[in-house]
Amino acid sequence: MTDAYIYDAVRSPRGRGRKDGSLHEVTAVSLSRQVLNAIKERSDLETRGVEDVIWGNATQVMEQGGCLARTAVLASDFDERVPGLSINRFCASGMEAVNLAANQVRAGAGEAYVAGGVEMMSRVAMGSDGAAIAVDPSVAMDSYFVPQGIAADIIATEYGFSREQCDAFAVESQNRAAAAWDAGRFDKSVITIRDTNGLPILDRDEYMRPDTDMQKLGALNASFQQMGEVMPGFDKVAMMKYPHLERINHVHHAGNSSGIVDGAAAVLVGSKAFGEAHGLKPRARIRATAKIGTDPTIMLTGPVPVTHKILEDHGMKISDIDLFEVNEAFSAVALRFMQAFDVDPGRVNVNGGAIAMGHPLGATGAIIIGTLLDELERSDKELGLATLCVASGMGAATIIERV
Repeated sequence: MTDAYIYDAVRSPRGRGRKDGSLHEVTAVSLSRQVLNAIKERSDLETRGVEDVIWGNATQVMEQGGCLARTAVLASDFDERVPGLSINRFCASGMEAVNLAANQVRAGAGEAYVAGGVEMMSRVAMGSDGAAIAVDPSVAMDSYFVPQGIAADIIATEYGFSREQCDAFAVESQNRAAAAWDAGRFDKSVITIRDTNGLPILDRDEYMRPDTDMQKLGALNASFQQMGEVMPGFDKVAMMKYPHLERINHVHHAGNSSGIVDGAAAVLVGSKAFGEAHGLKPRARIRATAKIGTDPTIMLTGPVPVTHKILEDHGMKISDIDLFEVNEAFSAVALRFMQAFDVDPGRVNVNGGAIAMGHPLGATGAIIIGTLLDELERSDKELGLATLCVASGMGAATIIERV
């Protein structure tokens, strides 16, 4: 089987996912185009040799509808003979795009792929696709559906994470992200996004709140308590599924949950022969990929079982991994991962995460793979694991090895 290598990884800065965010006037196609062109220019890539562009986005309606991947290719400087494939595994869409590309290369189905994703959350609202899992009673009732914020609070309740622990994790994420930006740790991968006139509009993640502290977070009300306790009473739904819980402890709020942002990312994946033919040096080998289905009610526990799966399937142990990127959908998700594997917090999300910088759903999986690669190189480490929880109960993971 052919090895699959990462030759480059780029991303946009993440803009606030509101109308006053710096990227709000940029469409999903335009942002994707700029990221694809950056991959092409940085590697002096002859795009005719790219087998496919695999592009994730979670809300595939309106301007993110259709086959956005193909539209982005046609809008970019890529050869028109490069096709495009849009995929949706909710929050793991960008990672699944990279994993799919890697497995295609391994199987000999093409020498090179560009994979990643985009989400313009300021322009296409999360949930605007009317997903059946949330709105069709015949599905939602049978699966004991609750919103993700309630699921995060169930995790905190089930595994004993207090409001203070969740807030402390969020403060640390903000501190690490600010320190990483100040130290230039994202400079290698983040490109400047420009308007239609070519003028720069954003070159730095703008969601961050570096002045966040425990006192400020302590003043915030729990975001999901009312929908859990009052209307429509999702706590009762959860406790029908988990009758051993006396109550749901609502600990999550805007400050210890992932930020709603706009963003895009791309990864160039190819075979060794592709790199040699194009004069490109591989930065990492994709050692392993995995995905798994999990309990759809608590839904956000996927990083734990998918990590067990990827390690067992490839004869590895958690101690083999040097660095971890665990998407910070909510504080309790990352806290549960560290608890389950007894992992040193100093090896997890060392440059902050989505609580500080935001979670552009379709792009995040590709973003954290790139962040992990950059940090492996910076800190002279060998193996890294990136993983995400996924809506409706799934998990995804990727292990990369620096070369």
